[in-house]
Amino acid sequence: MKRVKAACILQTLVFSQKPEMGYSKERALKINLEEIEHYKKTLEKAKTRYQIIDTAEQEDGSVVVHVRKQYNDKTDTSEYFE
Repeated sequence: MKRVKAACILQTLVFSQKPEMGYSKERALKINLEEIEHYKKTLEKAKTRYQIIDTAEQEDGSVVVHVRKQYNDKTDTSEYFE
């Protein structure tokens, strides 16, 4: 019999705006950073353990975020977050 001892998800997320919206780089960046904050609040509300590994702003105002997050709440993931 096998069982999952621990599991996490590594994700690369891109927060960006549609080009046809015509936002300036500064406006798009502001909107994307607000979306990232909303995403983090959503994870916290769901009590999902997560860690932002890296955040990189792009030339067009988009933001690339690398995040490690808990797969489910039934396994101990503390080894991933130390």
